[in-house]
Amino acid sequence: MRTDLSDSFGIDFGLFAFNYMPDVVIEVCKAGGLGVLGAVRFTPAELKEALDYIEAGVGGRPYGVDVVMPMKTEAKAGMDVDSMQEMLQGMIPQEHKDFVESVLEKYDVPKLPEGRHQQGRGLLSWNDTEAREQVAISLERKQVKLIVNALGPPPKDVVDEAHSGGVRVAALCGRLDHAMKQVANGVDIIVAQGTEAGGHSGDIATMILVPEIVEALSSTPVLAAGGIGSGRQAAAAYALGAQGVWTGSMWLNTVECGQSDIMQKKFHEARSQDAVRSRAYTGKMARQLRTDWTEAWDSPDNPDPLGMPLQYMLCSEALERIRLAGREELMGTPIGQLVGSFKETRTVAETVATLLADYEKTVSALPRLSSKELLS
Repeated sequence: MRTDLSDSFGIDFGLFAFNYMPDVVIEVCKAGGLGVLGAVRFTPAELKEALDYIEAGVGGRPYGVDVVMPMKTEAKAGMDVDSMQEMLQGMIPQEHKDFVESVLEKYDVPKLPEGRHQQGRGLLSWNDTEAREQVAISLERKQVKLIVNALGPPPKDVVDEAHSGGVRVAALCGRLDHAMKQVANGVDIIVAQGTEAGGHSGDIATMILVPEIVEALSSTPVLAAGGIGSGRQAAAAYALGAQGVWTGSMWLNTVECGQSDIMQKKFHEARSQDAVRSRAYTGKMARQLRTDWTEAWDSPDNPDPLGMPLQYMLCSEALERIRLAGREELMGTPIGQLVGSFKETRTVAETVATLLADYEKTVSALPRLSSKELLS
C-alpha cells in the first residue's frame, strides 16, 4: 500500500484515518498510517490539550488535523463566539424547540440532572472564527503535516498560511466540479468521498467518483473515501487510481474509540441500509445510523430540519439527554454504509494489521491476465 504520496509523508502505507478520539489518532500513527484528528468537537483551548496528548504518544511521527469551515452557514465570519452563539440561538423557532421536546417526552427522556451541563457545545467549531484559531494552533506544531477541510474550499489565505509553514492541505468533496474548485484554491490533495461515507456526503458512489476525479486532475493526488474498511476495498481504491485511502467509519468500531456498549451493539446488528442520509444531525445531509430520532425528523409531518449550525444547536442538549438516559431507539451517530460489515470490536492495531493482511491476500489473488487474454 505504499505510494509516492505516503512516502512523501514519511508513513509506511497510504492509510489516512479520521477520528475525533486522540487515542485512535495515536494508534494509527504508531501502526504506520497517518492519523487525522477531527477538531470540530474541541474548543481552541481543548484542541491544544489534545495535540499535546497526541504528540506525547506518537513518538515524533506526523499526523493531521481536520477542521470544518463550511461554505454556507448561518454563522458569521469575524464575530466573537459568544455574540455569534447568542445571535444564532435567537434564530431557532419555538416550533422546533417544541418538536424536540415532544420527541423526548414520547420516549420518556428525562431532563439533564440539576447542575449538569451538556457535554460539548451547541455551536461546536464549525464557524470561521474558531476554525481559524484551530488552524493557527495546528500550524504551530511541527508534527502536523496535513490540514484537512470539509464542506467547501478552505479560504485561500488559510491555504497560503499552511503552505508557508510547509503543511499540505486536503479537502473532501463529492463531485468533480467541487474538486476542481478546491484545486483552483490551492488545495494539494483531494479526498474523493463517495456517498457510502459517513457524515456529510454527496450522492455519487465511490466507484464512479474516484476515477472521474483522478482522470480530470492527473497532477493532484487523490485519496479514495467512502465504504473503505478492508484490504479488499483498499485494493479497489488503488485500482481506481487513488494514492491512498481516507477512512473514518471503521475506527468507530475500535476499542480506542470508546463507544458505549449500546452503540457497539447497534453497530454489530446494523445492516448497510441502516446508514441513511438525513439532515437530522447537522442540518446538512449527513449519513448516519437510522434511529427513531432520524425517522422523526425525516417525516414530512414534522418541522423541516434547520440549516447549519442551527440544527445541531437545537438538538445538542437533547442528544446528550438521550445518551445519558441510554434510550437505544434514539441513539445514533454519523457513520457510513460500512457499518453493515461490523462484527467484533478490535483494537486499532488489530484493525490495521487485518486490513494490511487482507490487502496482500487480495492483490496476490488478482488474475494475471493481459487485455489480449481477457478479450480472447
